[in-house]
Amino acid sequence: MQIIRPIRFDDFSALQQISIESGHGFTSLPQCDDQLSAKIKAVEDTVNNAQPLNHNGSYLFVLEDTDSKEILGTTGIEAAVGISSPLYHYRLSKIKQRSKSLGVNRTVSTLNLCNDYHGTTEICTLFLREAYRKGTAGRLLSKIRFLFMAQHPQRFSPKIIAEMRGVSDEQGNSPFWHWLQEHFFDIEFSEAVHLVGIGDKQFIAELMPKYPIYVSLLSQAAQSVIGTAHNNTVPALRLLQQEGFTHKGYVDLFDAGPTVEAQLSEISSVNNSVLAKVNIAHISDNADNIMLCNTKISDFRATLSKQVSFDHAKNTLNISPEIAEHLLLQNQDDVRFLVL
Repeated sequence: MQIIRPIRFDDFSALQQISIESGHGFTSLPQCDDQLSAKIKAVEDTVNNAQPLNHNGSYLFVLEDTDSKEILGTTGIEAAVGISSPLYHYRLSKIKQRSKSLGVNRTVSTLNLCNDYHGTTEICTLFLREAYRKGTAGRLLSKIRFLFMAQHPQRFSPKIIAEMRGVSDEQGNSPFWHWLQEHFFDIEFSEAVHLVGIGDKQFIAELMPKYPIYVSLLSQAAQSVIGTAHNNTVPALRLLQQEGFTHKGYVDLFDAGPTVEAQLSEISSVNNSVLAKVNIAHISDNADNIMLCNTKISDFRATLSKQVSFDHAKNTLNISPEIAEHLLLQNQDDVRFLVL
C-alpha cells in the first residue's frame, strides 16, 4: 500500500536522493544537506505545534510504500511565503501607447519586478520519482494537500499559489535566464537557482533590473518561454488547472515559469471533499478510487484505495482493517475523503 505521511529525520537519505533526481530548477529541494536537514526540522516543529494558527508553518509529506518502506515522492505546503524573505516575481503587464499625431496605437508587454505574494500559502515540492509516474500516485500527491488544508483551514491563507518550473534543458540552461545573464548577471542558471534554494536572495535585490523590462527587447528564445511550464511540470499544472488554479501574469524571475493561484474556498477538491465517520469492515473493491485521510497533523496519514465505500444515509465511510491500521483510524473516528 502507498501512504502519505509527514517527513521524519530518518527520511533524510531518501530526501537527499530526491533532491538529486528532481534536477535543475527545483528550488524547494536544494542539493544542500544543511538545507534539507533544516527543512525536515521545520516540518517537525510545525506538525508538533498544536497552535491552530501557524502562519510560518512548513509541511512536507512523503509517499511511502508500506511493503518496501521506499519513499516514492514528496509534496509540500508553505503556510505563508514572502514574510521572512521576499518572494520575488515578474508581473507580466500591458501598457497601451498612443500617438494622436501619427494615429498609432500600440500595446506593449512589460515585466515588472514585484513581491505581491506576501503571506500567501504556497503548495510546492511536488515530485514523484520516475519509476512510479504511471497510475494514480501523482494525483494523490497533488490532491492530498487540498484535503489537509480543507481539514485545517485556520493554518493557511485564503489564497493559495503554486510556482511551476519553467523551461530549461537537461543541462539546466534556461533561455530566459540566458538573456538575464547576458545583460545583468555573471552567474550560471544552476548557481542562481541553488542560491535561491538555500535562501540566499540578496543578489536579486542587488542586481535584478528595478524598472519594467519591455518584453519586445528580449531575445525570441526568451520571449517564447514566458509563462510556459517545463515538460515534466505540465501534468502537475494540468491537475491544478482542473482544481481551479489560474495564471494571472506572475512568472518566475529565473526561468519565467508561470505561478498559478486560487482561493482555498474555491478549490475543487476542497469543496468536494467529505467529512465522515469511520466504520471498519471487510469490504470488496469499489468501482471508484477514493482518496482518504485522517484528521490528525503530526500523525497525518492518507492513501488512495478502492477498498472503501460510503454510506450516504449514515455519513459513514466503510474501510478495510488494513487501511484503518495504516491510517491510524478506529471506529467512529473522523475521516475526510474525496471520490476521484
